[in-house]
Amino acid sequence: QVQLEESGGGSVQAGGSLRLSCAASGRIDSSYCMGWFRQGPGKERERVASIDSDSDIMYADSAKGRFTISKDNTKNILYLQMNSLKPEDTAMYFCAAASPPPGRTGAEASIGCLFNLLGPAASPYWGQGTQVTVSA
Repeated sequence: QVQLEESGGGSVQAGGSLRLSCAASGRIDSSYCMGWFRQGPGKERERVASIDSDSDIMYADSAKGRFTISKDNTKNILYLQMNSLKPEDTAMYFCAAASPPPGRTGAEASIGCLFNLLGPAASPYWGQGTQVTVSA
């Protein structure tokens, strides 16, 4: 089992910054891929950013240029630095983690892990979320 605990959310004015953290514990190691998702009021959950075991990163268009995802493998902590926040960034932010397919290595492991994290039938581990509220 893997446990994920987010922190760092809060209320800020537009243009402000927040840094979210996700502390991972349990049976997780550097082979896992991880990501940040968010769900705004009345909206479906959407991907914000992801990072795989090779530190390859993908951002949603809404996050590009403003958000930075990073991971400290020594501490098993995932971060999301959010700058230039907008009211439309208001949402509950969730951390997620997925393992690579058993027996896969290299690129196959990375791709398989991202599929486990982001794919249509993905069922990654989830944290409880941290609320971010951005006022105009």
